[in-house]
Amino acid sequence: MKKYIGAHVSASGGVEIAPVNAHEIGANAFALFTKNQRQWVAKPLTEESIRGFKDNCEKFSFDARYILPHDSYLINLGHPEEEGLEKSRAAFLDEMQRCEQLGLKLLNFHPGSHLSKISIEECLDKVAESINITLSKTKGVTAVIENTAGQGSNVGNEFWQLKHIIDRVDDKSRVGVCLDTCHTYSAGYDIVKEYDKVFQEFDEVVGFNYLRGIHLNDTKKELGSHVDRHDSIGKGLLGIDFFKRFMKDERFNNMPVILETPDEGLWADEIKLLRSFEE
Repeated sequence: MKKYIGAHVSASGGVEIAPVNAHEIGANAFALFTKNQRQWVAKPLTEESIRGFKDNCEKFSFDARYILPHDSYLINLGHPEEEGLEKSRAAFLDEMQRCEQLGLKLLNFHPGSHLSKISIEECLDKVAESINITLSKTKGVTAVIENTAGQGSNVGNEFWQLKHIIDRVDDKSRVGVCLDTCHTYSAGYDIVKEYDKVFQEFDEVVGFNYLRGIHLNDTKKELGSHVDRHDSIGKGLLGIDFFKRFMKDERFNNMPVILETPDEGLWADEIKLLRSFEE
């Protein structure tokens, strides 16, 4: 097994439950929220939860390099207004610190939205500034920018935008990218018909050296739709051949490959199916 595959599993009942849930679906990687993703403020992690999380990761052989926590959906690190920006930065710092406490190495986040009040470039500059502020107050955790479908006023849907942020981050060793296959296709990159071309472009513009993880999802919406609707593996517009090709592509080894497909009842089968393509 060269690929580290898992899903975004529930941490309901405490973060220590996430590795158990991941183990039950046959995963060797996983994603989780370290707090309620729809609330600004959460109770601090207890010593008991932190210890339980680390113990369960060890028990089920999960390596921190293949765990990709996701921050709250409320956070907008490119917010055009001071109040929203400060609130987002405080919440992002808390998320980073939670990762530090859990011994995690990565934190995945959506870059943000300009809310039609500032230019895309200004928004991207604010995202980079937010990352710099947060990295200066933490250590050991990499900020992983997820590409978006470009829905509404969201930024980060084009490769040049990811590069724009990275170029302005002071500590390049602690910034990376997570590519979501559904978002990439919805953003207008044809990873089905132009697989090689798209990933070559990604390498030329951003660089595979910055790739820290993958969200592996099929999509319900057509190429360039800018609509973010995930589908189960092989049931959407990407089709099963894309996933066969992906699983044999060594550029995606040694990083967390995370399913965010809509039917969690299929996760164990989807992981088995994907593994069969490696052989």
